Amino acid sequence: MPRPLWSGAISFGLVTIPVKLMSATEDRSVRFHQVHTEDLGRVRVRKYCEAEDREVAAGEIGKGFEVSRDTLVAVTDEELERMPLPTAKAIEIVAFVPAASIDPVRLSGDSYFLQYDGPVAAKPYVLIARALARNAKVAVAKLAWHGRERLVLLRVREGALVAHVLKWDDEVRDPSELAPKEAKVTDSEIDEALQLVDSMTTDDISGYQDEYRQALEAVIEAKAEGRQPPKPRTEDKEPGGQVVDLMAALQEGVRKAQAARGEDAGDAAVHEMPTARKKTAGKTVGMAPAKKTAKKTAAAKKPARRQRA
Repeated sequence: MPRPLWSGAISFGLVTIPVKLMSATEDRSVRFHQVHTEDLGRVRVRKYCEAEDREVAAGEIGKGFEVSRDTLVAVTDEELERMPLPTAKAIEIVAFVPAASIDPVRLSGDSYFLQYDGPVAAKPYVLIARALARNAKVAVAKLAWHGRERLVLLRVREGALVAHVLKWDDEVRDPSELAPKEAKVTDSEIDEALQLVDSMTTDDISGYQDEYRQALEAVIEAKAEGRQPPKPRTEDKEPGGQVVDLMAALQEGVRKAQAARGEDAGDAAVHEMPTARKKTAGKTVGMAPAKKTAKKTAAAKKPARRQRA
């Protein structure tokens, strides 16, 4: 378990629970150093003072806020610590809300475990954890940490309290202008999409792995041992310029998902629509408009290839 990042208390009405904040996740990304490509010498960032034109040590560096052009106000760590905030050393629970009411967009990605601090904290810690576990609500709290006040969501995971940092209201952008305005879908297409959702539903995502990181580690290992990196996997690619009938594509998706689960879904045909005309090497190439017939042609039964995620 990593070292505590913060220590204080959960403030729950008149109940105070001493806790320590522990990182709930770890970054497993492969990280690179910046190097000079000719000799692999490390390229480092050095901190210079513009006024004195010299490199400064970490102990000489403080915080400054630009209030106007060419005007900075210095703020010390001591001044930040003395700010009169009730959340300076406490996670103050301000409300309980239904878990489903929290927009996932507000989750910043930072998650922390709360460890009870000392025997006196054990009973109230278990009390609030079990109270949260017995209903569909989560706690919303405020916490001052790392130079700013944060909104956090508290929930229970295997008996332990977990804090998820939330974005404030004014930090979430309005997406209303991003949704297509002209696209029309039928009830049949929606029903087929729901069937595809059902066929792909699972309650366990623990088997998914970071294949990019695994491939990158294989490349680094090969180069470190003086070997050629692994060759990329050759897979058939979807031909460009094709428009696939939406309903048929949904049906094919359902069939493949059910087949992956060992279920028999039967054959689902995918109908390829005519491609747009395009110019190649000075010639215009295109498909003639498809004629409306009651029978499907053999070309219409060609299954669509699954795109890589």
